[in-house]
Amino acid sequence: MVCATLAMGLLAFRLFELQIIRGREYVHLSKNNCIRIQRIRPIRGLIYDRNGRLLVENRPSFDLTIVKNDADPLIKTVEALSRYIAMPSNEIMEKIKTGSRTAGDYQPILIKEDIGRDALALILAHRFELPGVLVECNARRNYIHQQSAVHLLGYMGEINADELKASGHEKNRQGDYVGRFGIEKAYESDLGGKPGGRIVQVNANGQVVKTLDTVPPLPGNNVFLTIDHELQKTAERLLEGKIGAALAMDPASGEVLAMASSPAFDPNLFIGGISHKEWESLVSNPDRPLMNKAIQGEYPPASTYKIVTAMAGLEEGVIDSDTAFYCSGSYVYGNRSYGCWKHQGHGSVRVVRALAESCDIYFYNVGKRLGVDRLAGYATRCGLGSPTGIRLDLEADGLIPTEAWKKKYKGVPWQRGENLSIAIGQGYNLVTPLQMLVLAASVANGGTIYQPLIVKSIHTVDGSLVKQARPTIVGRLPASSKTLNLIREGLLACVNDAHGTAHYTVCVEALRISGKTGTAQVVSRKNDDHGNTEDQDNSTRPHAWFIGYAPFDQPKIAIAVLIEHGGHGSSGAGPIAKEMITTYLKDMIEDETITRDG
Repeated sequence: MVCATLAMGLLAFRLFELQIIRGREYVHLSKNNCIRIQRIRPIRGLIYDRNGRLLVENRPSFDLTIVKNDADPLIKTVEALSRYIAMPSNEIMEKIKTGSRTAGDYQPILIKEDIGRDALALILAHRFELPGVLVECNARRNYIHQQSAVHLLGYMGEINADELKASGHEKNRQGDYVGRFGIEKAYESDLGGKPGGRIVQVNANGQVVKTLDTVPPLPGNNVFLTIDHELQKTAERLLEGKIGAALAMDPASGEVLAMASSPAFDPNLFIGGISHKEWESLVSNPDRPLMNKAIQGEYPPASTYKIVTAMAGLEEGVIDSDTAFYCSGSYVYGNRSYGCWKHQGHGSVRVVRALAESCDIYFYNVGKRLGVDRLAGYATRCGLGSPTGIRLDLEADGLIPTEAWKKKYKGVPWQRGENLSIAIGQGYNLVTPLQMLVLAASVANGGTIYQPLIVKSIHTVDGSLVKQARPTIVGRLPASSKTLNLIREGLLACVNDAHGTAHYTVCVEALRISGKTGTAQVVSRKNDDHGNTEDQDNSTRPHAWFIGYAPFDQPKIAIAVLIEHGGHGSSGAGPIAKEMITTYLKDMIEDETITRDG
């Protein structure tokens, strides 16, 4: 009883002290100050190329925010703010309304990013008219080389309400920017970092008067890509004014050395929110600048597919190295005549020469003997008709048709004459440039199919290694070493033999380049590799292909180039591939030249 009485007495005295003795002091504090927890955004990780060249950085940004309950009276504050930042008051109110759903009444709501120094000076000069209005200095993404590698790097966008409710975004808040495409999206968890916070004391206007405690944010990790930016810039320069893609890969690892898609766009447009006019300009452009044509574009492979047809024919035993077919320039099957690109014909042709000179008649015969389903089996085992597994969004499947596929999706049976078109890469065949790059690299390295790598390593901000990428083998080409040697011999002759379809546009004396040209008909097939397409309307001109690798005996680089409506492959795509190869192997070429001349 005594203890209870004593406790009640102490409590009564403490209440008397708080309410009577120090009452005025606490009333003053409650009216003029309060404790808040402020979130600190992390610094996003940087992105470099394989040689340590900085591609994406951060720069300071003055971002305008408002704490709703501190902005009293709200309407008057918003009207004043509207005058100083040249933003309609109704637009500001809409941002406050939207932000309040996730931020609450006492958390800052983003009104405008990157307001600039002039607007900053105005806000600071009139801060007493703007209760609850705060300016935060945050890091803003900056793509140093603007359009360069944009389809690979991607871009940033403000997180929306639905994403904030979804799993995986627990660390994010309204106003945060997250990766929307490319590396920025695929490696968001590595680049994004983790937010920190501080406990602050603020006055009645919501302005910080004292910082009580701070938990620093954890910056994002730095990402080192596999691409060589010098090679990337070369590919982009060669694609200027064209629609298409140019890619390169290390055949020994699957590391992507370049991935250029044209036309491109400036990802800096998306920082701070792209205007409706700019967005409409991008999405309505018939050249589709937002599409990464390297992984999303689907095209008939044309004569580059003859690699697969030769492989299937040799492995299935329907041909061997000595099997010859006579090419007179046309081939009659049923009631239809199928032409060869070389109207006067090639004469008697075996497989190596058929690949080198791209003889259509030879591959018509092989396709007729194989049939579509056997050919499709080899194509799918070569990696065609399905995603490569590259860690990028929206990779297309392509299409490798079968008899069952046509019956299901077209409602009619497969016709035997279609085997001829399929065998030379026309008909329903569709591939992506990346799939053909993987095929070229696999032939180059002796048959190993690698999953394409785009990130070489990930490091903390202080340089500590977080993750080192390792090559991933996903399969092998369905071909013996004997078959691959014959195919490789044909691809070498395609560039280096005087009659090869790529000789005059790709051959380099100091470097043994191997490759295959292709010309994918858009409307009807009238020409291939050397056909005259100059008089055709651009929209009906064929797509130009070149895939290959170099040097022949110790491949260091594989290439795939696709130019929409580029004409025939030898002139439309070949020179681009040649310059990309010589750019990457310039030291090797110089050494070879010195050795030969010396």
